[in-house]
Amino acid sequence: MEYNFREIEKKWQKKWVEQKTYKVTEDNSRKKFYVLNMFPYPSGAGLHVGHPLGYIASDIYARYKRQQGFNVLNPMGYDAYGLPAEQYAIQTGQHPAITTVNNINRYREQLDKIGFCFDWDREVRTCDPEYYKWTQWAFQLMFESYYCNKAKRALPISQLADHFAKNGTEGLDVAQTEELSFTADEWNAWDEKRQQQVLMNYRIAYLGETMVNWCAGLGTVLANDEVVDGVSVRGGYPVVQQKMRQWCLRVSAYAQRLLDGLDTIEWTESLKETQRNWIGRSEGTEMQFRVADSDMEFTIFTTRADTIFGVTFMVLAPESELVAQLTTPEQKAEVDEYLAYVKKRTERDRQMDHKVTGVFSGSYAINPLTNERIPIWIAEYVLAGYGTGAIMAVPAHDSRDYTFARHFNLPIIPLIEGADISEESFDAKEGIVMNSSNGDFSLNGLTVKEAIEATKKYVVEHHLGRVKVNYRLRDAIFSRQRYWGEPFPVYYKDGMPYMIPTDKLPVELPEIDKYQPTETGEPPLGRALKWAWDTEKQEIVEKTLIDQVKVFPIELNTMPGFAGSSAYYLRYMDPHNNEALVDKAVDEYWQNVDLYVGGTEHATGHLIYSRFWNKFLHDYGYSCKEEPFQKLVNQGMIQGRSNFVYRVNSDDHSQHPVFVSYGLKDQYATTEIHVDVNIVSADVLDLETASTSAAGPSRRCRSRCSTW
Repeated sequence: MEYNFREIEKKWQKKWVEQKTYKVTEDNSRKKFYVLNMFPYPSGAGLHVGHPLGYIASDIYARYKRQQGFNVLNPMGYDAYGLPAEQYAIQTGQHPAITTVNNINRYREQLDKIGFCFDWDREVRTCDPEYYKWTQWAFQLMFESYYCNKAKRALPISQLADHFAKNGTEGLDVAQTEELSFTADEWNAWDEKRQQQVLMNYRIAYLGETMVNWCAGLGTVLANDEVVDGVSVRGGYPVVQQKMRQWCLRVSAYAQRLLDGLDTIEWTESLKETQRNWIGRSEGTEMQFRVADSDMEFTIFTTRADTIFGVTFMVLAPESELVAQLTTPEQKAEVDEYLAYVKKRTERDRQMDHKVTGVFSGSYAINPLTNERIPIWIAEYVLAGYGTGAIMAVPAHDSRDYTFARHFNLPIIPLIEGADISEESFDAKEGIVMNSSNGDFSLNGLTVKEAIEATKKYVVEHHLGRVKVNYRLRDAIFSRQRYWGEPFPVYYKDGMPYMIPTDKLPVELPEIDKYQPTETGEPPLGRALKWAWDTEKQEIVEKTLIDQVKVFPIELNTMPGFAGSSAYYLRYMDPHNNEALVDKAVDEYWQNVDLYVGGTEHATGHLIYSRFWNKFLHDYGYSCKEEPFQKLVNQGMIQGRSNFVYRVNSDDHSQHPVFVSYGLKDQYATTEIHVDVNIVSADVLDLETASTSAAGPSRRCRSRCSTW
């Protein structure tokens, strides 16, 4: 008798659906177990082999725990917002929602055929207004909060405003963008707009000036992994570093808690170490350097204050505001040329590519311990987001500084006895100090550890700086100039943001005629006709009614992709609750994820943001556990070849891009583009597949994919 697996599987899968075999509810008489897979983005290509690799493993474990008597929650949903659907909408005019639903239906069909034990009654889609209502709600709560370092938690911003009214900034220890100092009288004398501007300095969700990867061709900000060699992966448009006013989340306020939490969860040590390095805690000293022949001063942060006697030059990040102030007229042309070069480089490019570049500003700083003049350079290896965006360079004992000094023929002064710096820097943080005395203060003869402590003490006592803990972790940029994303529940009065009332959520995406930026450069939502907030009627109305008295414009940016994935594990617990993100009793039953399965590529993105988001909600009691994922398992990587096409670089974007095969790539200046394995065979493009598959490099390019 033939084993007809297709009919057998179809029969039993049908019964599972009819009998709701895998539907689960809270049951206090049974011990819970929460299994979760990182939910997929529903691309046009359908499931790729990496999806079932993880899903099958977690499904086996879910069945195992169920057989042990556990009440197992094993849900599935879709991370449904993404740039590909929007780009397809731009090319075809088809609404991204239609594309997304079609793709989801294909995913569901494929997932059902495999026979997973998912509870599909709990399915979530991040593009569903009933889902992103709670993303908007969380954003509003962050806007109405600040982080108190003393309490080590988020607190209502109204409490901070009350403190300002009574005490000004006296006695505050809070997370902030810049240190401010004002009295209660000054605060009380300010008008509403000025007070709102000051509060923005402390909000957990805030508007700030940040450096971004701006792609004018796509009309949006791009993440680092969406940029290769100064152009966008999608379309090959130029990308430049540009300062823009963006919504940000003050993730940095939670840096220490994110570090401490790693000791309480069951993740691989390698993944924990990746997050520790990304958060980048360092204890050091902030020191003031005067600018020669000027009243100006600037601050640097160093973990090695003891090396102050070996400083032979200073370096500013190209984005630093000090660059414009310290560049002399004689050096301006050369500096401008260098800044234009750096503008095309992402931070990731600058960190990974170790070529030596830089330019002299023309100005000098004064070493606060030796009073020597030190040249101030500008170089891309210094990033504006870490420390103060300015460093004191000690080439004898830092490899980057050493390479820079050798390249530009700058002095190198060894500070450790026996240090051989003939070929490379001496980076060891041990040894006996030498060449470190100014007659009044000497470190000579001390160990490095003793010298560090002695210098910290001297700097503080002589008011040259202060001891400080720094983190490499940046605040998260939370704006995208796109259509297909969660709308911000925000309107603007007198240029300042105000929240649309929570009981009016969700604020849904409006209909627009085209999915491109407007002719005046506004994001696609600028095309919406009905996109203004009437504060009297408490509803969204036509933009023609904006009067800046009762009717105000609504935010035109949308939220980024990670917004919807930052708390989805909580929503799975209670997906149909219209009154709360998750009911308190339900949350206390499921608590957090017992087993989370996903890729290591999310270590410094999703797994940072979701931990931050959950800790914030925990501060207000909306999540009973501070850590969202108790145990995390990475499913590994599929071992096999990766396929690439090579896009010919061109500044003419009026024409469709041209792609060439591996054998021809050396004849052109090209950008390597990673594509699905099914459209390239033996390093040659399958023209028929590429022209019909949604997995191709770019649908708008396929009519020109002929140079192979």
